[in-house]
Amino acid sequence: MTDYSFVPPSSTTPKVDPAELPKWLIEEDDDYMVFDKPGWLVCHPSKDGPWSSLVGAVKEWKQMEVSHLVSRLDRETSGVILIAKHYDAASAAQTAMERRMVLKTYYALLKGELKEPVMVDQPLGPDETSQVVVKTAVREGPGTLPAATFFEPVLVRNGYTLARVQPHTGRKHQIRAHAFWLGLPVIGDKLYGGDDSLYMEFVAHGWTKRLGAALEMGRQALHAAKLEFRFPPRITRTFTAPLAPDMREFVEKKMGFSEAELDAVLTA
Repeated sequence: MTDYSFVPPSSTTPKVDPAELPKWLIEEDDDYMVFDKPGWLVCHPSKDGPWSSLVGAVKEWKQMEVSHLVSRLDRETSGVILIAKHYDAASAAQTAMERRMVLKTYYALLKGELKEPVMVDQPLGPDETSQVVVKTAVREGPGTLPAATFFEPVLVRNGYTLARVQPHTGRKHQIRAHAFWLGLPVIGDKLYGGDDSLYMEFVAHGWTKRLGAALEMGRQALHAAKLEFRFPPRITRTFTAPLAPDMREFVEKKMGFSEAELDAVLTA
């Protein structure tokens, strides 16, 4: 089982444990490796050595000179990561993504109750009102790009929603920014879960009591559950990762649903 333990940036950045890495591998064949990435780990190689990123760790473990990261997630987003072992496999998967022949499914915990499915079709661009330069916002005008995200509530109770989410475009922070625009921010999201002061405090001081009270989880509660490739004859496959344990715990303890109730909607 993947370890989703949250490690704040004020402490030493964790390294991948070589003994744990094989447990994250969901599926492997001659073309691809599918991993269930924890929400504390970056995908791309970093300056802190090969064991500080998923790609670097995999290359060390498998003694690979070259690997191809087909899909990528923000550090705090858990779930499916697809790594191609060779160029042809990477080309097939990346071409499918470019032609929008891949259905991506996420689960998100939202603060607030979403009563019915909604398609958010709102352009995104840099947030010109924010102190945080990486922040994205729904707005009109120069520098924006079309963006569409479908949110479907699957469990709603006690002021929270577990939503099944399908992005129809691939903009930066798209799901999180559209959830914020809906007035239903992702639980644990330091950038889109409140005002800028939360993110600035996190960067300066790491995890604090105020952040814990405001955000309720140590990481953004966003999980990549499925990648479904629909690009015959080159690639027609589906890769999945089970809902992260920390999100399961939130649904059961804070929303009050049983394990069986949760499993029923996850398999629907």
